Amino acid sequence: MAKTALRNARVFDGRGLSEPRTVVIDGPVLGTDPAGAREIDAAGATLLPGFIDAHVHLTEPEQLADLAAWGVTTGLDMACFPASRVTALRSAGPADFRSAGPPAIGPDGMHARIPGMPESAIVTTAEAAVRFVEDRVAEGSDYVKGVAEAPGDGGPPAEALQALVDAARERGLNTVLHAATPGAYHLAVATGARFVTHVPVIGRIADEDVAAMKAAGQTAVPTLTMMEAALPYFAGATGDFVANVAALRAAGVEILAGTDANVQPGAPAEIPHGASLHHEFELLAEAGLSPVEILRAATIGPARAFGLTDRGEIRPGLRADLVLIEGDPVADLSATRAIRTVWCAGREISRA
Repeated sequence: MAKTALRNARVFDGRGLSEPRTVVIDGPVLGTDPAGAREIDAAGATLLPGFIDAHVHLTEPEQLADLAAWGVTTGLDMACFPASRVTALRSAGPADFRSAGPPAIGPDGMHARIPGMPESAIVTTAEAAVRFVEDRVAEGSDYVKGVAEAPGDGGPPAEALQALVDAARERGLNTVLHAATPGAYHLAVATGARFVTHVPVIGRIADEDVAAMKAAGQTAVPTLTMMEAALPYFAGATGDFVANVAALRAAGVEILAGTDANVQPGAPAEIPHGASLHHEFELLAEAGLSPVEILRAATIGPARAFGLTDRGEIRPGLRADLVLIEGDPVADLSATRAIRTVWCAGREISRA
C-alpha cells in the first residue's frame, strides 16, 4: 500500500481544528515520515478521524460499503446472527465491524418476532443468562447485547438481566442494554450495564436514573434517528426522545452517536447505513450538544468506551481511518456531509 502525505489539512484533535499541517498515511496506519509519499494538497480542508456508528445492524457486505461512503469507518453491530454471518462480515470491508452476535431477549417482546431470531436468544432465568454469555464468548463476540423491557412488556426478568451483565463483566465483556421506555431504562440502569442504548419516546427518564447513570459512569447511545423514525410505531409518542438526551447531557452522562441503521424486517423503521449518522448529528445538536461534543461522540468517544485503542484520533501509530471534508464542522456541523475522501485502514475508498 503506497504512502500518502496529506498536506495543508486542518486536523480535528478532539477539541477543535489545528492549523494546516501534514498527515502521513503509511500503509494501514498513520506515520510520521512523508519522504517518498504521494502528495495530496488538502488546501485547508478538514481531516477528521473516521466516524464510529455505535449502534448498527448489519446483514450484508454492501452495508459496510454504505457506511464507509459516508465516512463511517467502524460499525458497532448490536444484533447479527448466525455466527457464520458475523464471521463473513468481519473480513468483508471496507468499513471495520464489531458485533454482539444475537441479543438476549424475552419471550414476548418485539424482538422475539424478528424473523430468524434464534430460539437460544430467549433468556428467562439467571442460569440461562450465564449460558447465553458463555455462548457469546465461544463465538468471539466483542460485547454482549441484551433487551430490557418494563415489567409486563415481555423482556427478560430483572434477575436474568443482572446475571447477563455480571457474567459478561466476569468474562471481560461490556454489556449494551436496549431500553426504550422509562421503566426499561430504570431496569437497565440498575444492572450497572456499561451502555444503555435508545431513549424513551414517551415519557422522561427518571431523574434518579439519570443521576445513577452519571454516578456509575454508564454511557448512553440514544439512537435519536431511530426514535424519530419510530414515532408512528408508538401511540401517543411526542418529542420526549430529544428532551431525554438533553437531560442526560445536562447531568454529564457520556453520550455516543449511534443510529440503529438497519434493513431488518420487524424493526419499527428502516434506517439507511452511513447517511443516517449525519442526521443523528443534527438531532444531537437539537438536544443541546455542541459540534465538538458531537464529533467526539462519533470518534474518540466510542473508540475509548468500546476499547478500540487503535482508532478514534489522528496521531501516528493509529489506524489510518480518515474523513476529509470541505468546510469547518466545528463552526457548521453540516460540513460533515461535504465528504471529499475517505480512508479505511489507509485504503482510499470509492464513494460511487
